[in-house]
Amino acid sequence: MMQMITGLLLWSLVHLMPSLSPGLRKKLITSLGEKGYKITFALLILVALGLIVLGWRTSLPTHIYELPESVGLIALLLMVLAFLLFGAAQYPTRIKRFIRHPQLTAVVVWSIAHLLLNGDSRSVLLFGWLGIWALLEIMLINRREGEWIKVVPPSWGREARGVVISLIIFAVVIFVHPYLAGVPVSQ
Repeated sequence: MMQMITGLLLWSLVHLMPSLSPGLRKKLITSLGEKGYKITFALLILVALGLIVLGWRTSLPTHIYELPESVGLIALLLMVLAFLLFGAAQYPTRIKRFIRHPQLTAVVVWSIAHLLLNGDSRSVLLFGWLGIWALLEIMLINRREGEWIKVVPPSWGREARGVVISLIIFAVVIFVHPYLAGVPVSQ
């Protein structure tokens, strides 16, 4: 479990650093260069993900809570929403006129869906932590960036194409979920 906690801490610190310590970020960019900073950032995130996955796989979960099976449909609908939001972050969309940070909002929705279905210690730690991290990240980025400038809505065709792509990716993830997470979506 300590590996997962270490990975989650590293993930959070690396992502939160631009908002919490902009001076340090500037110093790193000055010493490493823009490209070097981005490579270092990416490598630290990969290390964090590796620690999270290893920590997940090696920790023994303990039961904390169990919700009724009826929350499964709610969780599935939340996951569809999460994929639509995550996809919306990748292109201009009307969603960005209502939600400033669709990708981070998707992480919050994803974490809630997973917390509805998984009441064991490692799930509560992982999904709860990442949900709280995403909320904190939203608040800090809003503070750092100031006024929200809303995007011009794209054509309806572009909007529909984005929705279809997000739903196709969702279907693929449902198919590969047992291989990635070791748990079928039905559980």
